[in-house]
Amino acid sequence: FCLVILFAVVNFIIIFPQLKLNISNGSTFIEHPAGGYKRIFESCEELAEPIPAHVTGVIPAWLNGSLLRLGPGLFEIGDEPFYHLFDGQALMHKFDLKNGKVTYYRRFLRTDAYVRAMTEKRIVITEFGTTAYPDPCKNIFSRFFTYFQGIEVTDNCLVNVYPIGEDFYACTETNFITKVNPDTLETVKKVDLCNYLSINGATAHPHIEQDGTVYNIGNCFGKNMSLAYNIIKIPPAQKGKSDPIEKSKVVVQFPSSERFKPSYVHSFGKTENYFVFIETPIKINLLKFLSLWSIMGTNYMDCFETNDKMGTWFHLATKHPGEYIDYKFRTSTFSVFHHINCYEDQGFIVVDLCTWKGYDFVYNYLYLANLKQNWEEVKKAAMRAPQPEVRRYVLPLDIYREEPGKNLISLSYTTATAVLRSDGTIWLEPEVLFSAPRQAFEFPQINYSKYSGKDYTFAYGLGLNHFIPDRICKLNVKSKETWVWDKPDSYPSEPLFVQNPDAQNEDDGVLLTIVVNPGASKHPAYLLILNARDLTEIARAEVDVIIPVTLHGMYKA
Repeated sequence: FCLVILFAVVNFIIIFPQLKLNISNGSTFIEHPAGGYKRIFESCEELAEPIPAHVTGVIPAWLNGSLLRLGPGLFEIGDEPFYHLFDGQALMHKFDLKNGKVTYYRRFLRTDAYVRAMTEKRIVITEFGTTAYPDPCKNIFSRFFTYFQGIEVTDNCLVNVYPIGEDFYACTETNFITKVNPDTLETVKKVDLCNYLSINGATAHPHIEQDGTVYNIGNCFGKNMSLAYNIIKIPPAQKGKSDPIEKSKVVVQFPSSERFKPSYVHSFGKTENYFVFIETPIKINLLKFLSLWSIMGTNYMDCFETNDKMGTWFHLATKHPGEYIDYKFRTSTFSVFHHINCYEDQGFIVVDLCTWKGYDFVYNYLYLANLKQNWEEVKKAAMRAPQPEVRRYVLPLDIYREEPGKNLISLSYTTATAVLRSDGTIWLEPEVLFSAPRQAFEFPQINYSKYSGKDYTFAYGLGLNHFIPDRICKLNVKSKETWVWDKPDSYPSEPLFVQNPDAQNEDDGVLLTIVVNPGASKHPAYLLILNARDLTEIARAEVDVIIPVTLHGMYKA
């Protein structure tokens, strides 16, 4: 009996520190039985003018700029609801920070989708998961022929905002971007990238270099109806010269695994000398897109399907000059929306990703009807969804450095492998950097200005608890240590890293995130400023309005 007690005590002493570490690192997750998260998916009104925020704590003296965010702000037009998270009309938010004081402002983008919907008091242009139907006031013949007028692509730029030259553009994932005034939030003009580039759309996650050069990726049709993915380059602004978009060009092309079914692309990777493109089994059926859209009235979500046999493919291309490298990197099936970072090391390319296991399309679980259910139902739906995981893949640049069948990766700090097979494919297995049941590390950010495309240590992310955003996370990609900020009934947005101008270390800076606390008696939303080193609160700027969910954004100094 004494030996049993002694054994139990020893085990407790050994295990207890580990339990304590796990708890401090956020392995316990908050439940949301009250369902306050539903409020971030409700419509709001724009503001006539900026409103002052109530500041608690001390905002760093060097933090003088604007946090710009985009997301859906109008979830119905009259009696017609939008059905998907990516359908609501684009609302731009701005927190201005100056000399320790903060103001908040928001305006709807005056896109064609928004203006026409407000004018006709109905949904006029088909969105990601909501179909627009002909005007019911027209006679039956007019309504019928409306279906044959071709595809009208949405310009509802609700996903992100980024600089091109000296200008700023809101974007979604179509060929349209919208120039905005970052000071007044006025909509300036609509730009069709198809007028300048051979692409059918572009992602909302471009890479921007120190000199202002913008790289992005989009799919396109080539000769003989061939399908490919083009990396595009928009040069930096030059004084007294034309709009940089007019000088944009395609720098390299990736082939497609299927002729009429491009993979859905949300982001891509870039190192100092290479581009990384991941082709997933989430496919867009172009024949369905071109035919059923016009004839039967479908939406974007209706045109997605999965190829459960292809797995996931990695593609590489050199940057200078842009040349495709015909290596057949393959791995088991996953989908990816956000790259964290990529970098080169000793003849290898390290690729860190926020992945979702399997071939089920995650966007199937982001219909508003799912997200606005009661908590227990939300959890049940999430249990059917793919499992999220932060993974590291390593791609060898010399695929013949070892004999076939042997691991090609010699980096000492990773367990990721790559093996050349007899059929010429290189099979990749990842190292898992973070995994917890139904807990996603998503919307990743790094110290981008200093470490994009370089060896790095820290990533920051929005924690999704069964798809509900309820915490801010920091991940050490080398040690796998994690830090978490969370509060009951509080729903943050993607954290943006802003470096301290006197920084000595990679994580010297702050994180900016918008938090919604629907149950608060006053100040139900606030800009939260966290110390990026340990996620402790530095300050917050509270406002007396609810702020709906935002997707992505940027800090403008």
